Amino acid sequence: MLDDEPSLGDAERCAVPRAAGTSHAVFISPAEGLVSVRFFTAEGELPACGHGTVAALTVLAERAGARQYETMLRAGGRTFLGQATGGDGQYEAVFDPGPVELDVPGPAERAQVLAALGLDPDACSAYGNPDRTECRIASVGRPRMLVRVADRQVLADLAPDLPGLRAACDRLGLLGCYAYSSPSQDGRAAARMFGPSIGVPEDIANANSTACLAAHLAGDGVATVTVDMGDSLGKPSTITASTRPGSAGPVVRVGGAATIAPVVSGW
Repeated sequence: MLDDEPSLGDAERCAVPRAAGTSHAVFISPAEGLVSVRFFTAEGELPACGHGTVAALTVLAERAGARQYETMLRAGGRTFLGQATGGDGQYEAVFDPGPVELDVPGPAERAQVLAALGLDPDACSAYGNPDRTECRIASVGRPRMLVRVADRQVLADLAPDLPGLRAACDRLGLLGCYAYSSPSQDGRAAARMFGPSIGVPEDIANANSTACLAAHLAGDGVATVTVDMGDSLGKPSTITASTRPGSAGPVVRVGGAATIAPVVSGW
């Protein structure tokens, strides 16, 4: 995460995650009562980034020296509340990701993404009913496809054709694919987020996609979902999202824990 400078161009901002060896870079511009946040991958700017928001809230709380911290954030054209609790470089942060839009992909869309993931379409049908697909198009700024697989082992064994997945996502206007295991009765699941279309072959954590999953599972009566990510990359993380009924659909809160690491030399 970096303090933004008006003199920086977007190409320079995109260069930061490449140089730092990270999936994303977060740029903040604090002002009185409001913090503007911008998110960049090597491919360009994103309107939203969940784990980037958690990171921003953690750093802001640490700078404020506050064990209970909250602020209004501005990103992707919307203003929303973020909160962090903790101290000594370790915080739990939560925020409002905004309304989640859900849709069912058409057969051709579904087939393209599943083929790139190396999955049999029948393996992604709920309860053996091919008419009820467990694929969803979900958006909190940009759309991605949620794909349910049978269990954690199937998830761990995924070896997607990343060029093929990028081509499919580019054609369909998706930022990537969030594959997740069937949740347990208490709402625990594992997930892997593939985002080659935004320059991220696989993400270690993806809070916004977890918020999308929570909104989807709310339709099945699941109020809270806890998702394990990053294990395939040797960087385990856990993201929690909860929902409550709202006038326009589920209202989601999402977040996770973050630790402030030493500054990378040169940044």
